[in-house]
Order: sequence, then C-alpha cells, then structure tokens
Amino acid sequence: MAVPYTFASATGSIPLSQLDANFNTGITIGNTSVLLGATITTINNLSLANVAITSVSTQFPNGYLANSNVVLGTTTLTLGSTVTTVDGLTLSNVTIASGNVTISNVTVSNFSATTANVSGTANVSNLVVIGNDTVGGNVTITGNVSAAKGTFTSANVSGTANVQIIAVTQNATVAGNATITGNVSAANGSFTTSNITGISNVTTLAVVANATVGGNVSISGNVTALNGFVTIGNTTVGLGNTTATLGNTTVSNTTVTNYTESVVTIGTVTTTNTLSLTNGTVQTATLTASTACTFTMPTATAGKSFILLLKQAAATGNGTATFTGVKWGTAGAPTITATAGKMDILTFVADGTNWYGSAAQGYTP
Repeated sequence: MAVPYTFASATGSIPLSQLDANFNTGITIGNTSVLLGATITTINNLSLANVAITSVSTQFPNGYLANSNVVLGTTTLTLGSTVTTVDGLTLSNVTIASGNVTISNVTVSNFSATTANVSGTANVSNLVVIGNDTVGGNVTITGNVSAAKGTFTSANVSGTANVQIIAVTQNATVAGNATITGNVSAANGSFTTSNITGISNVTTLAVVANATVGGNVSISGNVTALNGFVTIGNTTVGLGNTTATLGNTTVSNTTVTNYTESVVTIGTVTTTNTLSLTNGTVQTATLTASTACTFTMPTATAGKSFILLLKQAAATGNGTATFTGVKWGTAGAPTITATAGKMDILTFVADGTNWYGSAAQGYTP
C-alpha cells in the first residue's frame, strides 16, 4: 500500500489513523505510560533538575522540601511550627518592658527589665533592674549592677576592672562567691558562703542591719555594722558584747603580764587514778594512807605541761605513787615523801612522744 503521507514533505499534522500501529505505543515518563495525543495529570517517580515552580494549587508539604528547618541561636525551628524557647542567641539593644523573662545561655550587650527572672549563664555588660530580680545561675558582669531588690541564689559576680560598686537597697542574698573591687553597701546582707576580697579597692564595708559571713573577708578599710558577730576559736561573740572565755585559740608572740591557771582538785585517790587536763593544768591529790597508787598519764601532746601537788594523808601518811610512761632524770623516779601531811610538787612536760617529770619534795602545805 502506498504511504499517503511522507514525513519529509509533510506540511501539517498527520492524523493518527494514517500512522502505523507502532506509533500508538506509549512512552514511559517516570513510571507512567503516555500515549500520543493523550492527556495525563499525574506522573510518578520523576526527578526534575533546575525547575522553577511559580505557583501551586494546594499547600506544598514540608516533607517535599530539601530544607524545612531554620536555626536561631542553638534552637532549630521547623517551618510552620511554634517555639517558646530560643537558646544561644546574641541580641543587642533589646528592651523588655514587662512580663517575666527566662533567658538561658544568652549574651546581651544592654539589658533593661522591670520584672526579670534571669537564669542560666548570662554575660551582661550592664544590668539594670527596676523591680525584682532573681538569678538562678552564674552571672558575669563587666559593668555596673544596680537593683531595688536582688536575690542571687548561686551567683559568681566578677569584673575586676568595671564592677566598681554593687548597691542593693532592699534584701540581698549571695550563696556563691563574690569578688568585688569597689565598695559594698547594703540595707540587709546575708552571705552564707562568701569570699570577699579586694585588698586595695574595698575600702569600706557598711551593713546597717544583719550580716552573716560564712567565708573569708579581706577589707583594707573600715567595717561599720549595727548587728553582727565574730567567732574566735570556738567562741562566738556578738559585736558590742563582752566575753571572758575563749576556746581552741592559738596565740603567737604574746606577752602576758598576769595570768591564773585553773586548779583541779582530784581529792583522795586509792589504788589507781587517770589524770586529765581537760579542766586545768594545776592539780591536787591526796594519797590514801599506806596505799600504793598508780597514776595513768594523759596523752603526751607536744607542748603540754602540768603540775601535780601530791599530799600524804594528814594522820598516817606512807602512801606511795608511780606514774605510767614518764621519763625521769638521772636520779630516777622520786620516792614520794612518806611523812603524814607532807606534799611533793611534781612537774610534767610532753614532747609529743613522752612525758618528762621532775620533783620538788617535802613541802608543808
């Protein structure tokens, strides 16, 4: 059969009915078969490159996008979602007029808030708080701090060059360490574990109410306080009060012009007695007539010494005494004066290992 149309000389559309049946075989786009002259609305499994989409008739799902997230600071936000917390964000020239603000890991150049709850780890150049301020983490401030009310539950406030003055007009509690190079003034101050240093710049510390300092305070100027106390050794003395007794205190390079040692009256001893220096270092004891008594010495703490005034019974005498762990001089341990009513004075000193004894004998009390 003659071919009615020649492709080389065709000047218009060739009817499909005039084509061989092989021309009616579909072509596959993606995994969809498309016939010549047919209309399709869906093609599956097709990859497109360098395609510009100018409009869509329905919402485009986020899952079809290569990038559907955005990162603010260290917080990832998904397109179409809502977040209430953003971390690791640097802001500048931000003013928060009202409400509560919780900030974690934020670096701020200038910060002003009327009611601020600041927690986490904040680096702030200047912190101005008009109302209440609660800091639950660490605060490093390089500028000035002023507040009507401040509560610092775990605050390390530092800034050697720029933190010159911390002024708190109401209540202030610092539970951490505070290093301040300027002046400190407070209406009420409680420092539970506070190391306040600044030998050259902390010239005056003024507290007009109650002050408790649980750590070390180094002040090169004056200290003025209406209420407070100091602990010397194991004795607590309120400011303005008087105490006549101090315990557990080491005094060096001291000149004493007049002193009295405590006297312990042991009384009459029988066959044994344990000596104790708890209540005094001058002790008196009376031997039982014609009875041998063994005295047990206290611990030989280096530098300890005491005197024992040892008497015979008034009527009979003849009591004897020995002392455990005592080293005596060349003459050896003394024989206690046996005469009724007589007294020997025994002196003991310790070097940390041994007690060393000496005796002066035959006194009449």
